Amino acid sequence: MRFTGKVVLITGAGAGIGRETAAMFAKEGAKVAVNSLTAKNGEETLNMVRKYSQGIYVQGDVSLSADAENIVKRTVKEFGQLDILVNNAGIVIPGRVDNTTEESWDKTINVNLKGVFLISKYSVIQMKKQGYGTIVNISSVAGVKGIMDRAAYGASKGAVVALTKAMAADYIKENIRINCICPGTTYTESLQDRLNAFDDTEKATKDFINRQPMGRFGKTQEIASAILYVASEDAAFMQGSILTIDGGMTI
Repeated sequence: MRFTGKVVLITGAGAGIGRETAAMFAKEGAKVAVNSLTAKNGEETLNMVRKYSQGIYVQGDVSLSADAENIVKRTVKEFGQLDILVNNAGIVIPGRVDNTTEESWDKTINVNLKGVFLISKYSVIQMKKQGYGTIVNISSVAGVKGIMDRAAYGASKGAVVALTKAMAADYIKENIRINCICPGTTYTESLQDRLNAFDDTEKATKDFINRQPMGRFGKTQEIASAILYVASEDAAFMQGSILTIDGGMTI
């Protein structure tokens, strides 16, 4: 029970890695604020959380300043503090620079990068008041390695890596730890939807798996376990670190 008495806010917690992380934090004793844009998904995650601990669901779009501020304020109002933030919300829109629309580019940057900035902005304000806090940003191997057909996504996730280091430098003297995790291709419902969009789903699945020398997709539990480690006191000496969990994809 590493997180008994701790309050955790997780964005994009309605499915996939975010949902697994929310449930895992709850099992370890944390009170969890679940954020998701889709109410149905968020409520489902909240039900999982409440099997083990206290939790609330806060709907909101992380790319909108008013929503981001409300998400953080609701969390603090409910639980009185904010110990850990996991910036997990993100989208994947395939494309190269020559066929990515300006709308798709802006949407990707707004959710994947601006969302991290906005939620972190209001969370840091609270953490400075408390005198402590921990932030875990979820980037991607696409942020540290070139991946075909992921121009906007890779740009947004690479920026999250750079933002993590900048924030870590800014707040190290204020007892706020900020680190980043870069997952490889992890099996989620979202990934399955993208695979289903191909004309040959079976071939697409094999191609995606073959990107990892380990020969399989990552599991949400594996990524969530790493998030909990980075957020825990076991990782108290980590600051501005980029932890890659990718089945060998960036070897």
